[in-house]
Amino acid sequence: MEADCVQRRRWISRERFLDVLGAANLIPGPTSTELAMHIGYVRAGWTGLLVAGVCFVLPAAILVAILAALYVDRGALPAMAGVMRAVKPVVVAVVALAVFSLGRTALRNGRLLLFALVAAALTLAGVNEVIVLLVVGATNAAAALARRTVLAVMLPEVFVYFVKAGASVFGSGYVLFAIFEGDLVGRWITGDQLLDAIAVGQVTPGPIFTTATFIGYLVAGAPGAVVATVGVFLPAFVCSAFSATLIRHVSDSGALRAFLDAVNAAAVALIAVVLVRLVPHAIVDVATASAAAAAAAAIGWWKVNPAWVILAAAAGGLIAQLL
Repeated sequence: MEADCVQRRRWISRERFLDVLGAANLIPGPTSTELAMHIGYVRAGWTGLLVAGVCFVLPAAILVAILAALYVDRGALPAMAGVMRAVKPVVVAVVALAVFSLGRTALRNGRLLLFALVAAALTLAGVNEVIVLLVVGATNAAAALARRTVLAVMLPEVFVYFVKAGASVFGSGYVLFAIFEGDLVGRWITGDQLLDAIAVGQVTPGPIFTTATFIGYLVAGAPGAVVATVGVFLPAFVCSAFSATLIRHVSDSGALRAFLDAVNAAAVALIAVVLVRLVPHAIVDVATASAAAAAAAAIGWWKVNPAWVILAAAAGGLIAQLL
């Protein structure tokens, strides 16, 4: 999104992009979907928010539902292993370039760089990401105020569960997997089915929250996939609509501006932490290291859209697996 909507299309400034990224990290739901909705709001108001959110989620949900149907019919998706192996190093390259690009704006002074380092250290130490964002944001806001002397398997049950799950996750969708593992394994699905659902969510385009679509299909067929998808994304739509209104007024409040500045710096640090955690799993040999380097060159040097690079890697991995 940063490469396409900020750099290429210039729909939103990098500063505004960081503001909505920080806000999306602090509200329940998948950050990527909320970021898309915020950009839609900047571009075309409330209609843009709704259209962006639906268009971002719908293709992935449909594709995951189709793969879930194939999974139920055949019992496995072995070709996904090759796709995953090829996609992971490219994802590392995409995240690394995002950290570099966003960091130039978010870490614009020593104070914000310090907040980013503290946020990274706390996250690596195991502190919850949302707590990290709130602590550094509140700390910077308090400093600004001081300077200015202002201070079930039934569809309703499936729907309710996924609404609750969508409302309880902040930031990365990977947190959702731990919730699913604790709540659903042994109740609605098996551990192997959860791993397969995660794999499908990772290698399909769109937010990783569409793992819920897959699980909903396993639990209650096509209606289950629909209500699970609506339920898990509903909190994000509601919260994005609310926070989009607040973002418009950020420049009117020095404390809120300071809060978001620190949150933005911390958000970049958290992305960097994700990068550190991804590398050991994605870069496992010369081939995957070469794929990551090639992807970084294609995106960073030749300005190829990251989506096309990931798609090419997925296709190559699938072909290699089939051969």
